[in-house]
Amino acid sequence: MTTSRPDRPAIALACLLGGAGVLHFVAPTPFDALVPDRLPGTKRWWTRASGAAELACAAAVATPRTRKLGGSAAAALFVAVFPGNLKMAIDYQRARKPRAHRLAAWARLPLQAPLVAWALSVARRG
Repeated sequence: MTTSRPDRPAIALACLLGGAGVLHFVAPTPFDALVPDRLPGTKRWWTRASGAAELACAAAVATPRTRKLGGSAAAALFVAVFPGNLKMAIDYQRARKPRAHRLAAWARLPLQAPLVAWALSVARRG
């Protein structure tokens, strides 16, 4: 089975979301650290919930019939996790983590914008 060119960005996005979603369950500790302290409940609950949301978005994006909704949901998810990514960068700075880790954490922040754009592009193409 071959994938048509218009479907490739959607399939790639579904793979990215699916891989990240699985990681939330098999290696949750790094994701727990991203959860802002102000949120109610346990950090692990939020890690699992966000992993489940990523897996749901992946499935929706991978399915042509639900791709428009999945792309929009993925874009919203990328926006929703931004505070956690910001928290990580600040925490790494305060904890004086190794320079490479601090740089990676800060570099991750502007990458959210192209992820949102990618997801919205997939949603528009349906």
